[in-house]
Amino acid sequence: MKIKKGDNVKVLSGNDKGKTGEVLEVIPKTQKIIVKGINVRKKHVKPRKQGEEGGIIPVECAIHASKVNVVCPKCGKATKIGYEIEKEQKVRVCKKCNAKIK
Repeated sequence: MKIKKGDNVKVLSGNDKGKTGEVLEVIPKTQKIIVKGINVRKKHVKPRKQGEEGGIIPVECAIHASKVNVVCPKCGKATKIGYEIEKEQKVRVCKKCNAKIK
């Protein structure tokens, strides 16, 4: 997957189209990611221990990685990711401005 934990991404389709957020978790097996503040659902939680509170908690759910694009830190646009080999290491590169992405 070309998206890594900590990347800023922009949502391309769905209910949260146009919103941006930071990637909290990447699930490569299912090609899904969890983004902060995106695809928020309500989860009903029951108190399990003595003194613990139950209630309705907002939780970020996973979305497919194909529905997002990485936002380039240099040009600030949502872009595809390319790769270049530099000193025998693969480096992620913005396809629009050729800037290196951490």
